[in-house]
Amino acid sequence: MRKIAFLRSVGIQRADPYIQQAVRGLAADGIEAGLFHTGGAAGDDDFPGYRERLDRTVTPRELAEAVAAWGADAAVSISLPCENALRDAAAKAFLDAEGIPTVMTPLAATMLLVDKWETKRLCEQAGLKVPDGFRTDSDLLAGRGLPVPGYRDALRVRAERIGYPLMSKPVWDSTSMGIRTLHGAADLDAYLASPPEVSAVVEQVVEGDLCSVDIVGRPGSYRVLPLCWTGRAGAEPVFTFADLRWCGPREEADAAFAEVARTLVTLCGDLGVCGSVNVDMVYTRGQFVILEINPRIGGATTLSCAASGTNTFTSLARMARGLPFTGGMAQRAGWAVEFLAEDRIPAAVVAELRQRVAVVTTHDLVIDGASRGDIVAFTLAEGDEDRTVKALTELHETTGFPTADVMGKIGSLLCP
Repeated sequence: MRKIAFLRSVGIQRADPYIQQAVRGLAADGIEAGLFHTGGAAGDDDFPGYRERLDRTVTPRELAEAVAAWGADAAVSISLPCENALRDAAAKAFLDAEGIPTVMTPLAATMLLVDKWETKRLCEQAGLKVPDGFRTDSDLLAGRGLPVPGYRDALRVRAERIGYPLMSKPVWDSTSMGIRTLHGAADLDAYLASPPEVSAVVEQVVEGDLCSVDIVGRPGSYRVLPLCWTGRAGAEPVFTFADLRWCGPREEADAAFAEVARTLVTLCGDLGVCGSVNVDMVYTRGQFVILEINPRIGGATTLSCAASGTNTFTSLARMARGLPFTGGMAQRAGWAVEFLAEDRIPAAVVAELRQRVAVVTTHDLVIDGASRGDIVAFTLAEGDEDRTVKALTELHETTGFPTADVMGKIGSLLCP
C-alpha cells in the first residue's frame, strides 16, 4: 500500500495532535497520506502530507473521483458533523466500487444513524434506554401532501401522555442547533402553529450529566474509548463547549456503563459499523440514557485519545491497511481536561501554560466559519491533581488565565 486518503469537512485542528502523529507514522512505513478537505485551511503543521482543498458543494461522486485521481489505495472518513458523514458514506460506495476500500460505515447504516428518530428506534430495539418521544412530520404540519386534520391533536395527546417539559430537535442536525424547549401545552400550541421547516423529534427532557463515548472498529472487533463528560443536560439547550469537558475517574458511572458498552458494541456489529461512531448520552440516577449515535468521530475524540493513550486516527489508518485491530474497553491512562477561552490566548501565556501542565492542544475553535475562542486540552496523572491546580492557580494569578470561572471549575473537578 502506497497512499491513504483522509476525507475531512472541517478544519483539521480539532484533530490535533493525533492526526499529525498518525500521518507521520504512515510516512515512517513508506505510506503517503492525503487530505481531501472541504473546510478550514491546512498547512504543513496541520497535515504533513498531500493536501487538496475541495469546494464545500462537492458531490460524493466528485469526492470519490478526486481521491481516485490521486491514486489512493484506501480511504478513511474523518468528517463531521453528520451531513458530511453521509456525504462520505455515499463517496465510500463509489470508492469501494473502484477497488479503493474506505473506512466508513456503509451508507444504509449511516442513513439510519443520522436520523435521530431511526436511531431512537434502533436503540429501543437493542434494549438501550432512550427518552420517550415522538416524531413530528414537517410536511403534515405545513399542509403539504395528504391532509390529516387530526394530526396536531394526535401530537397533543402524545405530549400530554409523556409530560412536560419537552424538547424538540431537528431529525438530522447534530450540532445542538434548532433545539426548542416546550415547557407546557401553550408552548406546544405555539410550536404547532409555527412549526420548524424540518421534521423533528419531540422528547422528554432528561436532566443529568452529559457524556459521550467513541467506539472505533469494524464487525468482530470494536474498541470502546473512555467516557468523556461534557456538561449538564436540562430543559434549556447549551453551547457544546460552554462547560468544562473532561475524562477521568468516576467509578460508579464507569461500572454502570460496562453493560451499556456491551450492548452498543453488539448494535455496532449488527449495523456493520466500520470506522468510528460517537454516542451522546445523559447519566442520570445511575443509568445511561442514549440521546443519539453519530456515525463519525466525535467532538470529544481528542479528549478520549488523550485520556486513554490511544490514537483513533492511527486505529482508522490501521483498519485502512487491513492490519489487525484490538477491540475491548480502552483503559484510561489518567485525566484529560478541556476548556474554552473566549478570547485568543497570547503566545507568551501559551508558552507559560506548557511549562506548567502537559498541554495536548491549544488552537482557535472555529464553528460555521466563526471563531469561538481558543480551546485548550491538557492531561495529568491520577495523584497529580493538587499540583496541577496549584500550577494553574499561579498562572491565573500572574496572567489572569485561565479565568476565575474556569479555575473554579477545574478546582472543583480535580480537588473537590
